[in-house]
Amino acid sequence: MRSRTGRVLMAAAAVSAALVMSGCSSQEDAPKVAGGDGSGKRKQQDDNEVRRAWVTCMHGQGRNEVQQDKDGNITIPASGTGDVDADFAAYEKAAKVCDEKVPGIHQAKSKLNQKFADEARAWVACARKNGYAELPDPDARTGILNIPRLKFDGAKWDAVQPACSKLPAPSYSIGE
Repeated sequence: MRSRTGRVLMAAAAVSAALVMSGCSSQEDAPKVAGGDGSGKRKQQDDNEVRRAWVTCMHGQGRNEVQQDKDGNITIPASGTGDVDADFAAYEKAAKVCDEKVPGIHQAKSKLNQKFADEARAWVACARKNGYAELPDPDARTGILNIPRLKFDGAKWDAVQPACSKLPAPSYSIGE
């Protein structure tokens, strides 16, 4: 399946959101998911609670497409219609609000980024082994696979899908 440039922004947002995972409420106070109990001692944050709080916050910001799946991952469906730039800007604005309101989201995001990068590297290794040798490395920080349009080979892309289908497919873009 091929992605369009408009979908690239939404895919990047999806990865970012999945990494950002956490929520906020409409109340002034941040959710009590990160840190202390008032005693001055800090306790370990539950990443799943942080992600849930961030998703709740995003819903409060009107971003109801942001969801948390059964495994705790944050997902945002890709979209290729409408004003992609305006939608991405609105998403980023909401994410900034929720990032500030939800303590610990940056740690959860960092862990998830590493997970996506590891999964993307495994998928690319599979694709290379199965005939798409010139596929570029995914972004080491986000795991997003950026394929230059002139280097994209649709036949090879389609051919590796069955062999690599047991691995999580990376978010990808086909650039200019």
